[in-house]
Amino acid sequence: MKIGIVACDILEPEIELLTKDDPDFVHREYVEFALHEYSDEMRAILIEKVNALKGKVDAVLLGYAVCQSLGGFPDSVDVPTVMLEGDDCICALLGAKDYNEEKKICTGTWFSSPGWGRAGTEGLIKEFHLDSVEGTDPIVFLKMLFESYERCLYIHTGGNDGGGEFLKRSKEFADALKLRHDERECDLTRIEDAVKKVKILAGNVSQT
Repeated sequence: MKIGIVACDILEPEIELLTKDDPDFVHREYVEFALHEYSDEMRAILIEKVNALKGKVDAVLLGYAVCQSLGGFPDSVDVPTVMLEGDDCICALLGAKDYNEEKKICTGTWFSSPGWGRAGTEGLIKEFHLDSVEGTDPIVFLKMLFESYERCLYIHTGGNDGGGEFLKRSKEFADALKLRHDERECDLTRIEDAVKKVKILAGNVSQT
């Protein structure tokens, strides 16, 4: 049984925690999160990456939720594929109920997982192309984009936290944007379920 991983690098810490020692996962590719800014292009690129694994793996774990443009993705590729449930990566981590509850606690919440903490302010500046104006500190534009936000919520997932470095960077992100920094725990039930599903799918394919 051979399984490939094509995933957003924001979820790398969690997916690696669950699969790094599993010999069934023979291909791993983590895609730069900034691709989210181009939703149609992202779908096309991910279809290409998954289809490139045809004949090399029995199934693919797509480490993405719907993320605006990936609805019905498994029906668009030539390799049996399991994707994460939820509207986006934070929903895939917290689950819809807890995600909505946290939004009720503070509507102006920026959700920061280990992957987002690792990206930090530099990652968002790159994603939004805020460094394209010469002579202006891009953090000025980032602050403008975050004017309606009140807090940064760091989600401890049990994945690689860079020895505490990602939490530190999340706090620096909050400080730079004048946001309150809160923390909470979550389990990896929803990603674990996707891993179980892709293993079942791959096993069925390999037996046919």
